[in-house]
Amino acid sequence: MSAVPSSTLHDAWPDSLSSMQARLEPLTLARLEAVLAVEESAYSHPWSRGNFASALRAGYQAQCLLAGHDTLLGYFVAMKGVDEVHLLNITVAPRYQRQGWAALMLDALAIWARGQGARWLWLEVRISNLRAQQVYLRHGFYRVGVRRGYYPASDGQREDAVVMNFKL
Repeated sequence: MSAVPSSTLHDAWPDSLSSMQARLEPLTLARLEAVLAVEESAYSHPWSRGNFASALRAGYQAQCLLAGHDTLLGYFVAMKGVDEVHLLNITVAPRYQRQGWAALMLDALAIWARGQGARWLWLEVRISNLRAQQVYLRHGFYRVGVRRGYYPASDGQREDAVVMNFKL
């Protein structure tokens, strides 16, 4: 799988992002510690080192959004199918949330997915994560279903996931 180009993308960003240059680079094992630190700070049930390592071994599209020398703003991991891409994880570091970085990563993923011949992007999001659902809806995703008990929750319980898709 080819990666999203590692170039400066700020020219097309909204004014709120234009003062900070950022770039996408492949998520590698060398960056895994920083990714895990963000993952653990962002979620009550974070992905494990093994989840990320498995995704990298499988050749999934995994990109880090970096600013400056090496400031990790966020990352995403996606799996290509025949004519679709499944977004498995997208995370913006908590201190950089609400600044447009998720939308930028979704744009980059859509560009890559189109280049791979995909016609659809799919994702699941916790039913309780209304903020993320709003980001996806603003980005053009639609709610298409619910997966019952999809996510682990506190006290051994399970939480439903909203299934969303986006036509490329």
